[in-house]
Amino acid sequence: MATAARFGNGNGNGNGNGRAQVEFPPTLPGYEHINRYWDNTRNRTAAKIMPGQCYVTIRGELITTVLGSCVSVCIRDAKLGIGGMNHFMLPHSDDPHNWGGVSSAARYGSYAMETLINEVMKAGGTRRNFEIKAFGGGRIVNQMIDIGEQNIRFLLDYLKLEGMRLLSHDLGDVYPRKIVYYPDSGKVQVKRLRKLHNLTILERENQYQHTIEEKPVQGDIELF
Repeated sequence: MATAARFGNGNGNGNGNGRAQVEFPPTLPGYEHINRYWDNTRNRTAAKIMPGQCYVTIRGELITTVLGSCVSVCIRDAKLGIGGMNHFMLPHSDDPHNWGGVSSAARYGSYAMETLINEVMKAGGTRRNFEIKAFGGGRIVNQMIDIGEQNIRFLLDYLKLEGMRLLSHDLGDVYPRKIVYYPDSGKVQVKRLRKLHNLTILERENQYQHTIEEKPVQGDIELF
């Protein structure tokens, strides 16, 4: 079990240097590689996901990410508080609507969505209890191809075809976003980053885009 340090509360419970040790809850199998830390402001464990990653929890953690052109979908079982979030982008495609197996770009988006759905259900969630929210898809740089809009169109088409209702969203526009998701309650905090102070978000997404264009989707997902 991983541990993390946080500042003590001044009541003598520290370890002599002003810090106390907090144990992280165990992750579900397969998520050991996800970066987790103690969020002092929100007083709970946080899992930070990067482009191409997904995280599901049953233990009252929060999940956070920063989005540019990418989209994150938050899905939870509203009765049990089991939920997770993904962070994905489609490779460039001339036909973002054609996701039924012909378009490799849409196939990748479908894989990202089905992975999250499957993982929430594997953790004990039930599809009929799903609560779905979505964020991101900003046009953070001027390009001939609006990658964020392609991601949004794919997502809305996918949910419509699957008969899944989007409860709430903050999609499009020109802003990067920081997302903080609480699967146990369904609460989502969105901070629009008015200025791109550095190129970190853009560099991460460009690197991710290059990776998914070179690496095909592996395997098929079986929904249950």
